[in-house]
Amino acid sequence: MRPSLVVAAAVVAVTAPAFAATLTPNEIQSTFFNGQPFTAAGAKAEGTWKLTKEGFCTTWKGSKPNCYRLVTAGDNKWSVMKGSTSVATWTK
Repeated sequence: MRPSLVVAAAVVAVTAPAFAATLTPNEIQSTFFNGQPFTAAGAKAEGTWKLTKEGFCTTWKGSKPNCYRLVTAGDNKWSVMKGSTSVATWTK
């Protein structure tokens, strides 16, 4: 790979997540927290969730609250973001 292509590829890799659409709290509720099952990465556990202006927060039994944003990651696929890190992928 020529050096100019390496730089271009690095810029695309860094900026690509910025183009993903962040779901609003209303979109999160209507898409996921509507009583219908969905697939999420992680262990099964009991907990609660609440919407925030940035996304949602969860509190699992025996743990402190954690807050996240959801961004589109393809057709019927969303990345669960904690800061700038994707911590899970949800599909529906």
